[in-house]
Amino acid sequence: MAIEKILVVDDEPIIRKSFEELLRPKRYGITTASTLYDAERILKRDGFDLLFLDIRLPDGEGVDLLERLATARNRPLTIMMSGFGTIDTAVMCMRTGAFDYLVKPFSMNQIEVLVKKAEAYRQVLQVNEYLAAQVSDASDLIGTSPAVVALRTLLRKVAPTEATVLIQGENGTGKELVAHELYHASARAQSPYIKVNCAAVSESLVESEFFGHEKGAFTGATERREGRFELADGGTLLLNEISEISPRLQAKLLRILQEREFERVGGTKTLKVDVRVLATTNRDLKKAADAGEFREDLYYRLNVFPIHVPALRDRSEDIPLLAEHFLQRFARRHGLQIPGFSDHAFELLRAHSWPGNVRELQNTLERAVILSDNGKPVQSSALGLAPAGRLTIPCAALNHAIAPGLPLQEVERAHILRTLEQAGGNRTRAAERLEISIRTLRNKLHEYRAAGQMVAG
Repeated sequence: MAIEKILVVDDEPIIRKSFEELLRPKRYGITTASTLYDAERILKRDGFDLLFLDIRLPDGEGVDLLERLATARNRPLTIMMSGFGTIDTAVMCMRTGAFDYLVKPFSMNQIEVLVKKAEAYRQVLQVNEYLAAQVSDASDLIGTSPAVVALRTLLRKVAPTEATVLIQGENGTGKELVAHELYHASARAQSPYIKVNCAAVSESLVESEFFGHEKGAFTGATERREGRFELADGGTLLLNEISEISPRLQAKLLRILQEREFERVGGTKTLKVDVRVLATTNRDLKKAADAGEFREDLYYRLNVFPIHVPALRDRSEDIPLLAEHFLQRFARRHGLQIPGFSDHAFELLRAHSWPGNVRELQNTLERAVILSDNGKPVQSSALGLAPAGRLTIPCAALNHAIAPGLPLQEVERAHILRTLEQAGGNRTRAAERLEISIRTLRNKLHEYRAAGQMVAG
């Protein structure tokens, strides 16, 4: 439900009671006030989705409160109420920021209609905010590494052309982002941009997805449907994971790339389209073609301009920029303030091999933001990554101090004290590297002192 909490401000008890009796059974949270003073006190204490506000109140004008709310960040939608309604007053309220205007006496049916109207409007606002956030998150390619600089150079050259582009790279490298960049920098940027994931569409429906179908073409085809090529006419079509389409469909795809024409499934009319095709794959299509797993002629038709997106391990110098970008994005999305990373967390990010590439980094950081304390940096424990050198450092570092057969408790003590020494005596940093709480470390050190076992820190 888009509207949950409603505040009613009116000096007439019967009106306040009528609102409560109407809306509370419908599971709306209702709060009432009889003065501007009480209303402002309530608004400072709590947030509301919808405000019914009388224009004339015992201690002032409701319009004054409306003006003050106009600059509030999370202000409620406000419906002004008056028993002295005039067109001029209504216009003034609307210009000041009112959502609607209600003239007394009014029916409870009018209230219900206005609440539903406010719900629909608030829903639209929330969807638009979400879409706007998605657009702002869809940033340009991030990075200053030679690999990314070279990639940007290729994109600048091919984007303004009409060439078909084959984008290859490992899973999670950002192939779809590269396609999006090509589209935005092209002459077709104001035309349709249609995407189809060839790996996600079932074999029985993929032809219909590509080319559409006529009514009655197959069981369930109750009406005519345009395919992705038809929807993309005049614009750009992105074929994600192109290597996953069947040999039969490869032949039909070759025809449309050559002739720019096709028929809908179950149809006889030949349709012509003007579409620029971009394709992505995580496979080496040349090897697939040589092995007979992909049509060689289709490969060459797609491979007019090949682009390879580098793996994250080949552009490791971009990890700090990417990490900070994702950190701020997800902190903003989840309403948190996360001021960067702890030193050890940053070390882990730099040292990890990232087999899942940028997507793995992105997912890791969203999880870390959610697990982190608001107002504090991301700690290594929130990343869920194995510390760099975890398997080799303890043995190498402690080799000289730990003999085979030493009790496990002694191994733990030596490792803790060695880590504390390497952290320069900083208990917070040592606890973070050991992935234990500062309290646990403090208790351990207290035990060692009591037993006369402290040799470091």
